[in-house]
Order: sequence, then C-alpha cells, then structure tokens
Amino acid sequence: MIFGSHVSIRDGYLGAAKRAVSLNADAFQYFPKNPRSLSVKTHSQEDAALCKDFCDQKGLVSVAHTPYPTTLTPSDEHKREQVTESLLNDLAIADACGSLGVVVHFGKDIFKGDQLASYRLMIGVLNEVLSQWLGECRILLENMAGKPGTMGTTLEELAQLRRLSDHPEKIGFCLDTCHAFASGLWSGDNWKEVVKKGEELDYFAHLAVIHLNNSKYDTGSGKDRHANIFDHGYIKENQFDQLMDSPLLENIPFILETPKEIVSHKEEIRQLQQKWGKK
Repeated sequence: MIFGSHVSIRDGYLGAAKRAVSLNADAFQYFPKNPRSLSVKTHSQEDAALCKDFCDQKGLVSVAHTPYPTTLTPSDEHKREQVTESLLNDLAIADACGSLGVVVHFGKDIFKGDQLASYRLMIGVLNEVLSQWLGECRILLENMAGKPGTMGTTLEELAQLRRLSDHPEKIGFCLDTCHAFASGLWSGDNWKEVVKKGEELDYFAHLAVIHLNNSKYDTGSGKDRHANIFDHGYIKENQFDQLMDSPLLENIPFILETPKEIVSHKEEIRQLQQKWGKK
C-alpha cells in the first residue's frame, strides 16, 4: 500500500519531496504554484529536476493539484483563456517534477440546469488544453461531493467525459473518498457495486490516485467536509477495509487531505501503515 499526504512547496519542489520523506510517506501531493491564483509561474527547472531525481532515488510517487480557481466550466472567454494557460503551466511543472498527473475537479453546471451545455464546455476546454500538451503528465479528473444528481458525482460522467475527448490517453482519474461518500456514489457499504460499475466503464484502468479522506457528514449529504481517517468521521474502518482489500487499488497512491490540527499527517500515515500497510 502506498500512503502519503499533501505537502507545501514553500521550500521548493525538492523541499516538498524531502518533507514527504520526513513524514515517512511513500507519496505526496502538492500545488505547483500559488493555490489561490491562476497566474502562470516561471518555475525553477533545476529545482523540478532535483525533485524528480530525488523521488526516483527514494521511490516516491508524486501528483500535483491545480489551484482552487481552476474550473473546467469557465464562465466567460477571459476566464477560459486563464484556465487554459494555467493548466498548461501546471502540467509543465508536474511533468518536470516527474509527477503522475495534475488533479482537476470536475466542472459545475453553470447553465442553470442545462448540464449538457456544461459537459460540452468541459470537453471543449479539455480538448483545447490537451491539443497543446505534448508531455507525459496527464490530467486527472476528480469526482465531486455534490448532492446525488449534481455534476461530477458518478463514474459514468467521468468515464464518458474521457471517452468523448479528443485525447483520452492524456486523461486519468482521481477518486476522492469523502466526495464519493458525500455524493452517495459510495455509501460505505456498496463497494462491490462501485467496483462492478467501474469495471464496466473501464474507470479503474485509468485511476491514478486516491484522495483518502473521511467525511464529517453522512453519506448523501452533498457536503465536502474532510475528516481524519480513524476519528471524527462517518466512514468507519471496516468500510475503508473494502478499499484497502481491493486488488484494483494495489499500487495506487492514497493521499491524505485530512485536517492536520487534530492528527498530524505523520501520525496519520503511521496509523495507516500500521493498519493496512502490509495488505
């Protein structure tokens, strides 16, 4: 099992990788630039190369996450241009660091109930970005935590978006456990059904990373509020067991995005390794 957490790049990309090692992690996630801005960053190629070499030496897996303002359903042409340039920048940085991909949240319904128009916009934005991207790094679409029926909460949507794009080979998936629980995709007791559906849709063949988060609210709530794995959450250990015991998820990194105020990521990674590390 591969466990890690989100880490800061305040000391650079190499510093982020070293921080992951200090947490006894086997993987880490990072923002490639300011998480609150879509501004293009001129990054240090040397720092990124050192990060990549360090990860290769230590057997570390890394993944990037786009800044918060990133959206695949931009509201106007100016925002669309910003998002396109920012995503290409994120992909270039992640590629230089040797990361698996860049996690991007599924888009929202911005056309007041016309979800089809929102899907078309998402496909257009993905095609625009990926037609210009020639690197190895992939965009990793993340499922959303909305109420059942809202956009981005089903495996069908994720798989279909990839299938309809012009460059499906450049798109993979990120499964967030809190989002899946909140949306009702995974109720905590229907993992077999999720697996069956995912295999039918070829979803798991393109799953690259898992955001391992508990939920502060019950399944179907639609609320995106992360909790620590072993305490303060509605997802129980025996329900997480279903994921940890699944052969489909072997060798896929589990990345914590849990609150650090209650349990440090170092301690939580230790707990994960003690509980499930040898499965």
